[in-house]
Amino acid sequence: MVYLNTEVESLNPERALEAVSPQRREAALRYVKESDRKLSLAAYRLLQEALEKEYGIREAPVFGFGPHGKPFLRDFPHIHFNLSHCPGVAMCAVDTAPVGCDVEAVPAALDRDLCSHVCNAQELEEVLGAPSPERAFTTLWTRKEAFLKYTGEGLTDGLKELLLSPAAKAVRLETVTAPDGSYVYTVCRKK
Repeated sequence: MVYLNTEVESLNPERALEAVSPQRREAALRYVKESDRKLSLAAYRLLQEALEKEYGIREAPVFGFGPHGKPFLRDFPHIHFNLSHCPGVAMCAVDTAPVGCDVEAVPAALDRDLCSHVCNAQELEEVLGAPSPERAFTTLWTRKEAFLKYTGEGLTDGLKELLLSPAAKAVRLETVTAPDGSYVYTVCRKK
């Protein structure tokens, strides 16, 4: 299940800090900018909402961390989740199997250097030939990031060929563009 919060700016950080685990409170307070703190808290609060709605779990979850830093629910390892956020949007995906997600704001202009760094020749051609190259690149990027978060590997050097790998062929990538086109998100699950 996917949970989104597009009203992050209206989040009351003091109230949210009271509702999260001490572990998450400490992590959120490390952010210098209040906007980053709100995004972190909003994503965690979505996880709390998902756990209550789908599993009846009301206590604030505590994370454990895998070998590459991917969080898991220490007390409920059978429940899989992933969090993401970008300016103005927080996201949580929850599943009974490994899951990865990424949400990104669509930029006003395409960063061609970044695009050349992460796209293979075919992807680059598709992005540059799209009616909205910015949206096409954001879509591609969320797909790659969601896959990496699914595997728990984090960013790697093989970004150009990432979605051509056998492991990527074994997953389902579901991508959604906001109705107003301002952001794109992708969820990665096993087929």
